Amino acid sequence: MSTHFLENDFYMTSSQSGQVNFKQLREQAGLSQEALARIIGVSSKTVSNWERGISAASLTVTQMKALCNSLSVKLDDLPDDFSSDNDG
Repeated sequence: MSTHFLENDFYMTSSQSGQVNFKQLREQAGLSQEALARIIGVSSKTVSNWERGISAASLTVTQMKALCNSLSVKLDDLPDDFSSDNDG
């Protein structure tokens, strides 16, 4: 998968599985689970649970905006399933 930046917009090309997963987005942003959790106002265990598919994300609009800003993605670029075990 490759990543392209064009005029401050984030564009992703599809990976073989068709979509980058949440953990990859977090790592590409250079954020630990703890750092991302602080930014969006959840616990690091919550972020870990999302990535492992233990629980689904349930965020407020404010938290979703913070998540998108911290990962430098648009809402439509977020995977529907945050777990990493659906890598294809």
